[in-house]
Amino acid sequence: MIKSGFFYESLKGNQNATSYILTICSILIAYGFLGSIPLVLDLKFHGYSISNIGSTHEIISVLGKSRFLIHILFPFVLCFLFLWIGIRFLHKRTFLSVFTSLNHFRWKRAFTSFGLWILTMSIMLFLTVLYSDDIVVNFNLNKFIPLFFISIILIPIQTTTEEVLFRGYMAQAIHPRIRKGLFTILLTSSAFALMHCMNPEVEKLGYTLLLYYFITGLFLGLITLMDDGLELAIGYHAANNFFTAIMLTNNWQAFQTDAVFMDYSIPSFSWDAFITLLVIQPIFIFIFYKLYKWKNWKKRLFN
Repeated sequence: MIKSGFFYESLKGNQNATSYILTICSILIAYGFLGSIPLVLDLKFHGYSISNIGSTHEIISVLGKSRFLIHILFPFVLCFLFLWIGIRFLHKRTFLSVFTSLNHFRWKRAFTSFGLWILTMSIMLFLTVLYSDDIVVNFNLNKFIPLFFISIILIPIQTTTEEVLFRGYMAQAIHPRIRKGLFTILLTSSAFALMHCMNPEVEKLGYTLLLYYFITGLFLGLITLMDDGLELAIGYHAANNFFTAIMLTNNWQAFQTDAVFMDYSIPSFSWDAFITLLVIQPIFIFIFYKLYKWKNWKKRLFN
């Protein structure tokens, strides 16, 4: 009998090693090679090449921030497409099965999580701007409008791809073999953190930043496990990256945009990062637990 639950959805399809290898390889090729082709062509059109433009700042000086943001996000569109192909035609199961164990996507949950985190970040940003001299208004309507539409279209694809890959596809591949929810979450959170090790933020803040990604991965994995689907994690992750892109930027993070505010402070772990990990994420877990009446914690985490 097939065990029930989101992390067991992979048992309904083809689980042979070849399917996993081909799917993962196609995603890596899409991200590392195919996804960079438009950027290379765009630079060539402007008379430059990757070899004679070394830094992000140089590329932005040629293409502009919003255009460069498109190039950063485009590889995720291809990854999403190759994930769909792999799950649908190699694993021979529905694409919905990597989102939820139900027969429909719970949009209300995704928007609830999105809205809750947007509201919380807005309050934290207001307090930060109020008490910091290092954050200044950077608003330019002509630049903000294209940024907003690029972000609202492409960032949810980027964040959803990451959630499907780590909290969906990878977790569903691991969990039926180890059958321990907590261990599944630990493994996928470690992979999620390692994926970010090449981000420019890590260079500035050090590898301890990976701990932030790891703990956030644990949070996203836990709400996915308890809610039997990715909707809450997708909403939270999309809100986080969307808000960061359009509201607050600096000159050293991965997303350098024409956001509303510019942060000129020295790169460091700010108070809001600690508050997020130690206070807000636990509160969100409690809110979701009450809202959706989660039960069987011990069984889901340890059986």
